[in-house]
Amino acid sequence: MTVSVPRLTQRGHVTQPRVVASEWTKFVTLRSTMWSLGVGMLLTLGFPIVFATVTAARWGQMSPHERADRHPLDIALAGVNVAQLAIAVLGVLVVTGEYSTGMIRSTMLAVPRRLLVLWAKLGVYAVVSFVLTLPALLVSFYASQAILDRHHLLQISISAPGVSRALVGGALYVVGVGIFAMAIGAIVRSTAGGIGLFAGIFFVIPPLMNILPSSWNNAISRWLPSEAGRQLFALHKDPNRYAQWPSGAIFLGYCLLVIAIAAVLLRRSDV
Repeated sequence: MTVSVPRLTQRGHVTQPRVVASEWTKFVTLRSTMWSLGVGMLLTLGFPIVFATVTAARWGQMSPHERADRHPLDIALAGVNVAQLAIAVLGVLVVTGEYSTGMIRSTMLAVPRRLLVLWAKLGVYAVVSFVLTLPALLVSFYASQAILDRHHLLQISISAPGVSRALVGGALYVVGVGIFAMAIGAIVRSTAGGIGLFAGIFFVIPPLMNILPSSWNNAISRWLPSEAGRQLFALHKDPNRYAQWPSGAIFLGYCLLVIAIAAVLLRRSDV
């Protein structure tokens, strides 16, 4: 028996906004997304609160040198360096999860213009991570200041020079880390490989620079993506690093480079 299939009365066109809507649906319905974002925000808030509590309790027993090392903004931003790993893992999973399940074939079949998928994934992830991270950093700033309110030397206003810039820079750094990790995932298409490569670049290579002579270490480290990116949320310029804007440009350049590689590979691949 022949079954007739009715013709569609309307034809949809694949547009960037529709692809963004599709990627948004995938993003918010994945359980791993909620867990990774939750862990990232918890670390962003938790570490400053713990460090502020310990600092407030031990302030009277600290030496002048130890007190000089306890800057209130460093305490408020203590969670960024830890939370970046959870954010990076999520960035990798957003891409590699589709490859591991085979869903990427359906995605590319529905969206023949493959780069639309990459731009949509990057855009959704960037917006969500920034919208969540910036409020978390503001809460961690005010929470740590409230805990340290008995010590006037540890009090700092958000309107003080460079403070608001550092908080926004911390959020931008987290976004950049996630985008970098997502592009790495699109390049290697393996969850383990993507996380391992990211960890090597951000957590293994920088400490290894310490075995080099100081002049070599300082000359090379300022060009590393992790070190350049951290200058975005540094209140004061590190004499061994470039200033905020040059460092930010270096970090952005690394992000654009891995995105470009991911885009080329995506267009040339069979899947």
